[in-house]
Amino acid sequence: MKILIIGQPQGELHIAGQIAKKNGASVRYVSNIDKAIEDILLGNSADAIFADIHFDIADLKDKLEQEKIFSTIIACGIDNNKDRAVLAIKQGAAEYLPLPPDEELISAILEAVTKTNSNAFIADSPIMQRVSKIAKQIAPSDATVLITGESGTGKEVMARFIHQNSKRSTKPFVAVNCAAIPENLLESELFGHEKGAFTGSVARRIGKFEEANGGTLLLDEISEIDIRLQAKLLRAIQEKQITRVGSNDNISLDVRILATSNRELKNEVKAGRFREDLFFRLNVINLQLPKLSERKEDIMDIAKHYAEKYAKSNGIKTPSFSKEAADIIINYEWPGNVRELENTIYRAILLAIDGVVYPESLMLELNQIDKPKTLAEMEKEAIQGTMQKYFGDKNLAANILGISIKILEQKLNEYDLAFEK
Repeated sequence: MKILIIGQPQGELHIAGQIAKKNGASVRYVSNIDKAIEDILLGNSADAIFADIHFDIADLKDKLEQEKIFSTIIACGIDNNKDRAVLAIKQGAAEYLPLPPDEELISAILEAVTKTNSNAFIADSPIMQRVSKIAKQIAPSDATVLITGESGTGKEVMARFIHQNSKRSTKPFVAVNCAAIPENLLESELFGHEKGAFTGSVARRIGKFEEANGGTLLLDEISEIDIRLQAKLLRAIQEKQITRVGSNDNISLDVRILATSNRELKNEVKAGRFREDLFFRLNVINLQLPKLSERKEDIMDIAKHYAEKYAKSNGIKTPSFSKEAADIIINYEWPGNVRELENTIYRAILLAIDGVVYPESLMLELNQIDKPKTLAEMEKEAIQGTMQKYFGDKNLAANILGISIKILEQKLNEYDLAFEK
């Protein structure tokens, strides 16, 4: 695990860093939030960021999101004040670490950050059972898999599940967030570089492809890769060879490729932002993960899982859920999907009253519950239902809907609907 600490390498925060090192983490320090963003954008990834509570946690969260950097924020403060912890979490921290640091608590926090539930995930709903069944079937193969779905649906969790159920499970699993690395650094990050390949390259560095040799490479948010780099990526996947930046030598590798995207890659291809040949190479198997609101049977089990997880890491008893709170959790839209649910439950266990999570503990915007459908959503459903009912017959569907064939075809393209007659 890679930890970036925002603060001075001294005092209680430094002791926390030393404890993290004892737990196997690599630790580095920067003096402020801007330096932290700059450091990560230079290609130095961070699984977790320990930030002194005196820094603006909300500002840190905003800047990470602006740069599409997905690191877990751990707020650190010299007290165990509940209000301070709640404020830090409301501002975007995933955990609050009171200082002086407790070795067992730091170990639990690091475990919580690294734990991905990749060996088993909650899939009681019919829609997730279908997805997990396919994932188990294709996991032992070397087939390239494209995992798609909205942000926060658990695409990386699914990727780790596939890896750990494959014949490569004892080999490396290397994840690259393509959206978080600047365009001019991504080629070097993926393929490595030789000494002197460009200004500042003072030593040879192997890339993520070589790191993953024998195992699995996850290209997270692959749609964000510049189209000029996509040609080199396609060659690496097809030929199973890479060339470091600044070298002419080919390096043969044995790597299974998994990729994720929250964009519709077919639309990216049509728009000229993504190579069609690369899309076909990646889309050998496509796993589409559903929104959390489409798997209501799983929601309370997931909520209880996170309640137990974060209660344990904070040294408190796992709370129960009142019926009113459970109803809200099940019926909320969850636009941020599982990630939003996780953060909400963590906040809720800290705000539980006498060991019970009540509606006020959730602090949700309740006007999203039972939110009426938009006109566009209703129009899409009407067109989809009519086309399905009449087996893709556009003439008949247009007549039933009371619109022209031309308008129907425009709407089918707009909503990305396709039917075979």
